[in-house]
Amino acid sequence: MTDRFDSYVAGLEAPASDVFDIIPDDGADLALATRALNVAVSGTVRVTTVSGTTATVYLAAGIAFPVRAKRIHATGTAATGIVGLA
Repeated sequence: MTDRFDSYVAGLEAPASDVFDIIPDDGADLALATRALNVAVSGTVRVTTVSGTTATVYLAAGIAFPVRAKRIHATGTAATGIVGLA
């Protein structure tokens, strides 16, 4: 497959080029910071952003929620099927 944008350096306004499953963990950062989150089942997600702010947000299933997250906490997270977009 040819990728016309293979050498393109994407900014934050560009679509995600990677998708990965997230298992919430109170003690470990993600291997890769997100540009958005998506969940299969709606609910709360306790997130720490790349700037260090921690908050609980509500995510609706199937909707990309734009956030630069470095940690998804188990405590305070009720949503399931969490996917990071990077």
